[in-house]
Amino acid sequence: MITTRTDGASQSAVVVGELDEGALLARIFPRLAGSASVLLGPGDDAAVVAAPDGRTVVSIDTQVQDLDFRLLWPNGYRSTGYDVGWKAAAQNLSDINAMGAVATSLVVSLNLPAGTLVSWVEELAEGLSAAIAGLGAEDCSVAGGDLSGGREIVVTVAVLGNLQGRDPVLRSGARVGDIVALAGTVGRAAAGWALLEGTTAVAELNPEQDAVVELFCRPRPPLAAGPAAARAGATAMLDISDGLLRDGGRLAKASNVVVDLDPAALEPFAAPLRAAADLLGMDPWGWILGGGEDHGLLCTFPAGSQLPHGFVAIGSVMAGGDGLPPVTIAGEAAHSAEPQTAGWDHFAL
Repeated sequence: MITTRTDGASQSAVVVGELDEGALLARIFPRLAGSASVLLGPGDDAAVVAAPDGRTVVSIDTQVQDLDFRLLWPNGYRSTGYDVGWKAAAQNLSDINAMGAVATSLVVSLNLPAGTLVSWVEELAEGLSAAIAGLGAEDCSVAGGDLSGGREIVVTVAVLGNLQGRDPVLRSGARVGDIVALAGTVGRAAAGWALLEGTTAVAELNPEQDAVVELFCRPRPPLAAGPAAARAGATAMLDISDGLLRDGGRLAKASNVVVDLDPAALEPFAAPLRAAADLLGMDPWGWILGGGEDHGLLCTFPAGSQLPHGFVAIGSVMAGGDGLPPVTIAGEAAHSAEPQTAGWDHFAL
């Protein structure tokens, strides 16, 4: 089961409102590891980050309390600062990965209610650093950020990346006949979210069910896969953050093609979801097609390519037109209008 605290985290009941900004930053900074890419880190008005390629890849993402995470979930699980920090790093590192780049630095903006435990904020800093190290982003560190007060916790992370002399891999390069391939997992985070929102107490989950909860709280994007795909000649690539059908459709529309998925190739992704599906009485295929927060990579490669390590072929690219939908399954229209497979949309709640 996921640990609810990190080793050595402060057990203090001090809350944010009892400290001034300088004192709170003094609790955070020691928990942020440095890297060679950050030439000047936290402490000045702005950070200085190396850009040896001459180009910088930039992305930004936000987590909002009670929209992207809950402090207390219906099944009794309590989100730690470590969970939220890890996820904030992981989802941003994944966006840089999806361009075929490597991350060099993060800047973090925290909006904190006065009653937030300082220990929770310390854990968040530890989670950020742990994700950077644990996911293999050794060229990256937290370069700085901002603190503000408010009614709810909001964590915004902007990330910079280095293309290392390669061209970025865009969504728009897929060609008819290309192989469609996936790196990482799909559907597990969605299964974890469903368990968190369910009525079975977190303490009663079995190891297989707990594993998908952990993946939702602490995603593991395959950060080595993006640069490897770029080196191997990937024609298009994107992070699966909103679901295989929704994000596959984005790639297909950008490339003016159809992404045709092979259900037999996707079937192995259902096995880790069975325990959660059986408990909840749900079809794991809904999570496979509609679940996105595993932050896997969807790529296309020229026909006949040897796929880089970690990629699995899951379909092919077909010609568009004639009213064909952007994503098909074994040549048939995918029913993405069904709620469980439609994917995530912040404004369709």
